Amino acid sequence: MSFCLAVLIRFPERVRCGWSQHLTMSGAALGLEIVFVFFLALFLLHRYGDFKKQHRLVIIATLLAWYLCFLIVFILPLDVSTTIYNRCKLAVNSSPAESNGSYVTLAPSKQKCFKPWSYIPDGIMPIFWRVVYWTSQFLTWILLPFMQSYARSGGFSITGKIKTALIENAIYYGTYLLIFGAFLIYVAVNPNFNLQWNQLQTIGIAAANTWGLFLLVLLLGYGLVEIPRSHWNGAKRGYLLMKTYFKAAKLMTEKADAEENLEDIMEEVRKVSESIKYNHPLRKCVDTILKKCPTEYQERMGRNMDDYEDFDERQNSYPSEKSLAKLHKQVIYSVQRHRRTQVQWQILLEQAFYLEDVAKNESSATRQFVHTFHSQEPENKIIQYFYTPTVEWYWECLLRPWFYRVLAVVLATFSVIVVWSECTFFSTNPVLSLFAVFIQLAEKTYNYIYIEMACFLTIFFLSICVYSTVFRIRVFNYYYLASHHQTDAYSLLFSGMLFCRLTPPLCLNFLGLTHMDSTISHKNTQPTAYTSIMGSMRVLSFVADGFYIYYPMLVVILCIATYFSLGTRCLNLLGFQQFMGDSEMTSDLIDEGKELIRREKRKRQRQEEGENRRREWKERYGNREDSTRSRAVHTDQKESSFSETSANRPLSKYTRSNGRTERDRIELLQDAEPLDFNADSVNDDPLESDSGRYQPGGRYLSMSRSKIFDDV
Repeated sequence: MSFCLAVLIRFPERVRCGWSQHLTMSGAALGLEIVFVFFLALFLLHRYGDFKKQHRLVIIATLLAWYLCFLIVFILPLDVSTTIYNRCKLAVNSSPAESNGSYVTLAPSKQKCFKPWSYIPDGIMPIFWRVVYWTSQFLTWILLPFMQSYARSGGFSITGKIKTALIENAIYYGTYLLIFGAFLIYVAVNPNFNLQWNQLQTIGIAAANTWGLFLLVLLLGYGLVEIPRSHWNGAKRGYLLMKTYFKAAKLMTEKADAEENLEDIMEEVRKVSESIKYNHPLRKCVDTILKKCPTEYQERMGRNMDDYEDFDERQNSYPSEKSLAKLHKQVIYSVQRHRRTQVQWQILLEQAFYLEDVAKNESSATRQFVHTFHSQEPENKIIQYFYTPTVEWYWECLLRPWFYRVLAVVLATFSVIVVWSECTFFSTNPVLSLFAVFIQLAEKTYNYIYIEMACFLTIFFLSICVYSTVFRIRVFNYYYLASHHQTDAYSLLFSGMLFCRLTPPLCLNFLGLTHMDSTISHKNTQPTAYTSIMGSMRVLSFVADGFYIYYPMLVVILCIATYFSLGTRCLNLLGFQQFMGDSEMTSDLIDEGKELIRREKRKRQRQEEGENRRREWKERYGNREDSTRSRAVHTDQKESSFSETSANRPLSKYTRSNGRTERDRIELLQDAEPLDFNADSVNDDPLESDSGRYQPGGRYLSMSRSKIFDDV
């Protein structure tokens, strides 16, 4: 919306005159990419977030951050093709005598430049990039950090949460303001600097991109090696199964820790709930905490609470509102962690069972995939029609391993090209960057389809390597993106911050690899619209000629360290269990996980066998029992109605009560199970017998003596 308004304000005459002749194919391409990227971001956010339980502002802010970052990646190839066409048009329309050195001539003669199918008219892309860039920067540096503190706050009102968020971000914002203020004072005092507003803006952009590039190279070095290796290992069934056992052992430990932590927090909540009565001023805060607790704990606390007892402020010491806010924060965290581990455990079990089924079906002579357990979720009929057991067997046992191997080789080839280009993209004569060579070859023939596809594949692969690392990393329980709607609000907002900080330097790095950035190519050519809003980096020569060029070479060292798993080995030495094939601790965890999976498998098999027996019993004897019960109810109703009509009028109310008692007895008899006629003696009324139907300790032990309605 803001982009459309900016276009209307900047070019009202062009909109009135009709831009339909310029926006036929280009408008369709730009519009389709905008819509497609929006649904892509919405799909990913739905996979990780929970639209029903999480706050709408958190969902909207995260969706906007993800959407803007993905949009930059998808729209940048259109900017490249449009820039190449503008360079060609400028070179054709200007002769060497008329050029005055402002632009170099790219075409040797007056030849016709072919307009790309996705050409975007002049003036659109600068406004588009300016709106997208500054919106993302506002999100990552101001709004999202504030919303993070707001989401983690345990306050009971909006004002309290805002106050807590402001206090937590005071140091964060104060540090940046102090650095910026010191820099402004230094520039104002030093007579050698005569900086204008545009140059100050460029310095701020350069500082943000420098921080982003520092983090970008770290994540890129990990992703360039780990993504091809993970796909290569995905073809190894034994490797995946062993790693699943390892994950099961670790997850069970985390699950037990989460349950224990939840029990401790619920015990504190119970004590607070019992101490603060219904007429205490802080009772509303306690009720808010209770609403965040699981249902079983709410029922347990509500059953043991006596609200008829008044509080005495002089005799008891009550917690403060600040301590209740802290407890509220702990309850939210512990409940979310407990729910996440429960869901992840069920998902891991399904994955382990499926990998075990694949290992069993590999030697199947019938070549039909047989599952040990049926899927708990209803399958789509269309998928079930085409994805038959035979097709599933050929895919899982034959085709999938080879597909993953071929994909791993292709991804490894891309990784090698990226590493080579990162180390040589500063060389312009000769051109050593392979991406720059591909773009320049296509630029000579003006093959815009090839240019856009090459640019898209390049930046898409770089984005996958960086963004997948963001989704994989886990900083204890502080930051963790868990799928199946199990990511908390803090992690979602933190991921949005990372995306907004990583995307601008990622795009600049891509333009440097393809020599579309004049700072790298050292040519006085027309820059892309994206580069133009960044300003000239010549203001900070040590950044433009030093850090931006030589720091990406460190990706080679990071790739070597990732290939030999140096980070994994260091974490393992520090006591953080990591999956390593030559480690004794890994072998012990694999054995432990295998036993856990075997235990859960036996448990599920017993449950399915019990359900099958109950289903067979119902199919055999269900109709007979229903007819017997209906006859018994009909006979008892006749007897009760006859006793009511034959009674005297003065005793009518007692007769009704006796009838009600009789109906209660009928209901109890209907719920009772059939008698054991093989027993030594059968009582006339099994519910009032001294011995009862079960042995001592059973459920129906002497119903007349035990108060059967105590639990109601």
